[in-house]
Formats: sequence, structure tokens, C-alpha cells
Amino acid sequence: MKSKFIKANGIQFHYVEEGEGDLVILLHGFPEFWYGWRNQIPVLSKNYRVVAPDMRGYNLSDKPEKISDYKIEILAKDIADLIVALGEEKAILIGHDWGAAVSWATATLYPKRIKKLGIINVPHPAEMRRAFFTFNLKQWARSYYIFFFQLPVIPEWFIGKDLTKFFTNIFTNMSPKGAAPTNEDLQKYVAAYSQPGAIKGAVNYYRAAMRNINNLKNTEQLTMPVMVLWGEQDKALGKELTYNTKQYCTNLQIHYDPSSGHFVQHDNPEWVNAHLLNFLKE
Repeated sequence: MKSKFIKANGIQFHYVEEGEGDLVILLHGFPEFWYGWRNQIPVLSKNYRVVAPDMRGYNLSDKPEKISDYKIEILAKDIADLIVALGEEKAILIGHDWGAAVSWATATLYPKRIKKLGIINVPHPAEMRRAFFTFNLKQWARSYYIFFFQLPVIPEWFIGKDLTKFFTNIFTNMSPKGAAPTNEDLQKYVAAYSQPGAIKGAVNYYRAAMRNINNLKNTEQLTMPVMVLWGEQDKALGKELTYNTKQYCTNLQIHYDPSSGHFVQHDNPEWVNAHLLNFLKE
């Protein structure tokens, strides 16, 4: 696995790359970085060129200061430009959490750049917006952290005061089996979020999203193949948010795993990998 840097959309991105073949880009979410795909990269790279970047604001990639630098349109352009910078016209795009939100946006705004779209545990943005504006109180309760992240300075202090405790708690609490991360994994996450500006960059995704929530209402249908994988025991996002997904996609498949939570790619990597490989081969 090679560690590299590349410029796209005015940002220097760090990424890891492995394998040859059609380009597959893996986009991580919060609170991860490229390492969130550690269970997928070795499997997918046997047949594909796999690139897992640190998204802007994370780990070794550039971290713009302004909240407005994290608007969803800018994040989508990052990925569209990254595909071209990597020497390709199109890519297969797979995202989890914020990476999935950016994947939805990239496929909507730059459909000619996306061959196939894989989404893990994040609803279509129009459905997320609907949940907020139709007073889905159950989802509001699940999304309490989004509102907390709107505060200035305090979220960065809360996360950064004890990174080891933060990552231990979040991954253990979000795991249906209460599985704690290994010491090796913890060390890597702590190192990534100890990078100057990394915590602020990650939190600014949420701040920009709430300031620009009306930008999430694009309902234009996607024509590329779309696959959604969903861990049903997700404590952050309700399964019901996936029920209307077909109205946004002409070629859709959804698979649910009743044993996994939000981080299904960690909870059940074999299940995720099998579905990803089948989807890529189709």
C-alpha cells in the first residue's frame, strides 16, 4: 500500500493506493480517515485500483480554516477533480458516513464522473433534509451530536481533551457487540486527529451542512447503478431514512445487515466486502 499526495480543487490530498484496474475511490466519514477502510482495501485491490483519500480537513490532507470551505458543493468538486487528477475520466465511488454524503453529492453534481455509486449507512441527502424539516423527533434525538457540533470551540475541546477516550467510547458505543477498538487502531486514530487543525476540520463539515441545509434538496434521479448497504442497529441514523431511496435512483439495490451498526464495514467486513465485490463485478 503506497502513501501519496496529490493536488485537486486547490487542495493537497493525502491518499493511499493499492492494486490495478478500474479506479475505486473509498471515502471515509467521521470520525475516521483513510484507515477506516483497512478491512476493504486489501480485498478490493486484488482486482481494482483502490484509492482511499483523507478528505479535506482530515489527517494529512489540507485543512482550510473557514466553515464555508466545507460546503457540500465544494466537497463534491474535490472528488470530481480528484478523479481527473488521478488520470481517469470516471471512477467507482464508495462512501461511508460523511464520505457517503459527499458521494451522493458528487454523483448528483458530476454524474459523468461516476460509473457506480456505493453508499454505506447514510440516506440520500433529500431524505436527511426531510427528516429535519418534518420534525422527525426520533431522528432529531439520534442527531443530537450534529446540534452540539454547531457550537464554537467547545466540540473541538471536548473531542481533543482525551482522544484515546473519545475513540474508545465512540467505536465501542456504536458497536452492537460493544467491541472496543484495538490499541493499534486507537494509536492510528489518535495520531490522525492530533494533526494541527484536524478536529476543527472534521467538525466544520457539520457546521457547513447546517448553514447550507437547503442545498440538500436536489432530487434529480441518478442513472448510474447505486448500491446501499445498511447496518440496521445504527444508533445515529434510522433505517426508515432509506425507504424512499428508489425515487432518487433508476438502478438501485439495498441490502440490510441486522447484526451491524453504523460502522458496518468494521462490524461485519466480510458481509460488506462480499456485497462490494458483487456490485463491482455486475
